[in-house]
Amino acid sequence: MIRTRPEKDGNVRVTFAVEDPRPVSLVCDANGWDPFATPLKRRTNGTRSAALVVAPGTAIRFRYLAEDGDFYDDPAADLEPNGIGGTHSLVVA
Repeated sequence: MIRTRPEKDGNVRVTFAVEDPRPVSLVCDANGWDPFATPLKRRTNGTRSAALVVAPGTAIRFRYLAEDGDFYDDPAADLEPNGIGGTHSLVVA
């Protein structure tokens, strides 16, 4: 699940959320594909989420990375080829 919300400063908050019992990180071009940069926090409703604040119109290419090394796309996002035979998710803020 992906939600976007405008911020008062003109930027856009993009919230990424998944239902996964495992620890999960957001890996994306906005964080240098660093698996430690954006861990999703566990919420009381059982989801995990994290947010990025970006300029309007920013395209974010991303995947989720579970603790066991399982990469997966967001089913609510558009998919595009990743150039190495797979896909990654895409959201535009």
